[in-house]
Amino acid sequence: MLKGLGGLGDMAKIMKQAQEMQSKMADAQAKLEEVTVKGEAGAGMVKVVVTAKGAVKGIDIDPSLFVADDKEVVEDLIVAAIKDGQAKAADAAQAEMGKLTEGLNLPEGMKLPF
Repeated sequence: MLKGLGGLGDMAKIMKQAQEMQSKMADAQAKLEEVTVKGEAGAGMVKVVVTAKGAVKGIDIDPSLFVADDKEVVEDLIVAAIKDGQAKAADAAQAEMGKLTEGLNLPEGMKLPF
């Protein structure tokens, strides 16, 4: 069908693959909203649920931490649990995106989307 047009047939194939990849990327990004991880601090006394996109969805605090004198400790534990959750979320996101880019022979360290 594209005989005689030289490399244009290959270009059409590449464009089709790019469109398919774009569609898969959009699906993967949407899936990251559904993937959740749990971060914790203080030996599990403060727990957070975070999406793979890094959004905090919930916090669970052990009732024994509710002592007026420990206010700063509780605040620090909440921040630590959120950071733990966000780090785990970043790992989960990278794993999901890795599934998508597997086999593309991208340079090491290259992250998608750009």
